[in-house]
Amino acid sequence: MAIVLYNSMSGKKEELQTIEPGKIRFYACGPTVYNYFHLGNARMFISFDTIRRYLEYRGYEVRFVQNFTDVDDRIIQRANELGISPRELAEKNIQDYFDDAAALYIQPATVHPRVTECIPEIIQYIDDLIKGGHAYERNGNVYFDTSSFDEYGKLSHQSPEDMRAGFRVDVQEEKDDPTDFALWKAVKPGEEFWESPWGPGRPGWHIECSVMNALYLGEEIDIHAGGRDLIFPHHENEIAQSEAHSGEVFARYWLHNGTLNINGEKMSKSTGNFIMTRDLLERQDPRTIRFFLLSAHYRHPLNYTEEALVQAEQGLLRIDRLVQSIDHRISALKEIQDIVSVQGTGPRDTVASDIERIRTEFVTAMDDDFNTADGISAIFEGVRQINSRLNETDMTIADLEGYRRVVVELMSVIGIPEKQVQTLEEEVAELIEERIQARKNRNFGRADEIRDELKHRGIILEDTPQGTRWSFAE
Repeated sequence: MAIVLYNSMSGKKEELQTIEPGKIRFYACGPTVYNYFHLGNARMFISFDTIRRYLEYRGYEVRFVQNFTDVDDRIIQRANELGISPRELAEKNIQDYFDDAAALYIQPATVHPRVTECIPEIIQYIDDLIKGGHAYERNGNVYFDTSSFDEYGKLSHQSPEDMRAGFRVDVQEEKDDPTDFALWKAVKPGEEFWESPWGPGRPGWHIECSVMNALYLGEEIDIHAGGRDLIFPHHENEIAQSEAHSGEVFARYWLHNGTLNINGEKMSKSTGNFIMTRDLLERQDPRTIRFFLLSAHYRHPLNYTEEALVQAEQGLLRIDRLVQSIDHRISALKEIQDIVSVQGTGPRDTVASDIERIRTEFVTAMDDDFNTADGISAIFEGVRQINSRLNETDMTIADLEGYRRVVVELMSVIGIPEKQVQTLEEEVAELIEERIQARKNRNFGRADEIRDELKHRGIILEDTPQGTRWSFAE
């Protein structure tokens, strides 16, 4: 089976064909580190982390590069507000990114380059564009000449005339054309800067990704990814300067994830309608957050509500309960079976067929443009099938272990680790102890609340003369 992916450049699905057989050069735009990242950013990072995981699962060797923009107007402004240097702010927020990303099971990239580490290469790249007739200097600023690149607008499917109509032109504008964009910005009072042939200044926003691609992946890459809001101008400008520099096609495939809405409205910091990922992590299980963010196809809009998060939590619980039920069943069988007799044997043919069907349905969904929504549906269908057979009297340990492996395997592909049994047991034990104390204090209302909460989580309590026992609901 071949992987097909939707290419924003062509506007259609295409079969994945890599530059080097079996290898993928994959670049995803990273954060501008002026603050923590919000939930919309988290969706983008998780989407492309999952795509990377799936490509590796399908046998590709993936070199994944995600940058940090650590010099930017917003970083300078925020640092001034806090009374610290832009470097201090950027360093703190990069560490905060790694902490929050790790909490969401986002793997580190192969390389995480920073703009400030690539200044000499950026200056050389800009100089190459000037010498090639694609850029010009004005008063210490350097601009890319979009008229020098005939295909400008091919990603966003806009003509330069349409773009010009959308630009607000300042009477002091020094660019030759409103669509031209900054490669190098002359220093302003109070800003950090680097020396260059055009005077002190710092890089423009777009140039960094072209240079980092060339440095860490080469001037031709397989996949370039980012949020839909980056198509224009950021990715359009990347294409222009990269292809003008190399004379080759910059990226074979362009992937863009859809927007995240909050309670049916566009996420916006100006209106306060946004959620910082760190704040949500303080009150919600990170596995649930990741599961929710993967519940829709990465290209489609996704609407955050508390109800949707609860649904994700319940769906994840359904899968966790199956794994724990399998473990309980295996423990019970080990007490009555001769372990030696089942060692080295695999699942029976009928079970092996079930496992292969579950895996195939998942792969078929994910091969179709990394459709996690359908991939998760395939996992749920597998859970249903396994539950229907779990208590068959002829079920063997090898059968149960085979079922367990496929569920844990497919969940790990989408970046959701197995829930630790010890953690679950500790949570249940604490709630049972609280319930015992509530009953001693004749607080029967709280005792009933705890019973109902555990029942909602698929855990049944049984009060016996020997104490309270718990088990999973069938």
